[in-house]
Amino acid sequence: MDETIDRTLDAVGPRLKHLRLRRETTLTALAEQTGISASTLSRLEAGLRRPTLEQLLPLARAYGVTLDELVDAPPTGDPRVTLRPIACGDGSTILPLTRRPGGIQAYKFVLPAGRDGEEPDLRTHEGFDWVYVLDGTLRLVLGEHDLLLKPGEAAEFDTRTPHWFGATGSGPVEFLSLIGRQGERAHVRATPAATG
Repeated sequence: MDETIDRTLDAVGPRLKHLRLRRETTLTALAEQTGISASTLSRLEAGLRRPTLEQLLPLARAYGVTLDELVDAPPTGDPRVTLRPIACGDGSTILPLTRRPGGIQAYKFVLPAGRDGEEPDLRTHEGFDWVYVLDGTLRLVLGEHDLLLKPGEAAEFDTRTPHWFGATGSGPVEFLSLIGRQGERAHVRATPAATG
């Protein structure tokens, strides 16, 4: 085998381990997500086993990176992000806008029209979220606040506060979201609209 190919394949293991540790994911959780056994993942990360395409594809999908990024292929000089929409069962669509692992991640969300008076299912998790409404009206329930954000409005919050997003009955909503780990914050805030 060509020496360059050998070096490239030898570097995949440490890269896989680095990606997993940056995502703070266990081998067991990654095994469940990819269908690859934890022992095989461990051997791949340690460089004791050469990765196959059948293993690299689900790993790239799990980490949200391209195969080129996973094997550190030479750059092509094209900076464009290939948008791969993720269709959700509830009619919403998520478009990942960033492709590097870790750090702040950018997404575009398109949510179908909701039902006015819908009871939100509030969630919490580590990190911070920043949202910017592009089109439509975004209903953001944040703790005891029930806000309606219009195009051009932004909100930022600690995601440990119970929260929920949805569209109103007036139609779909499109918004951008920057989601970061603890301590990584965007610095734009929207104030609640005055009630009348």
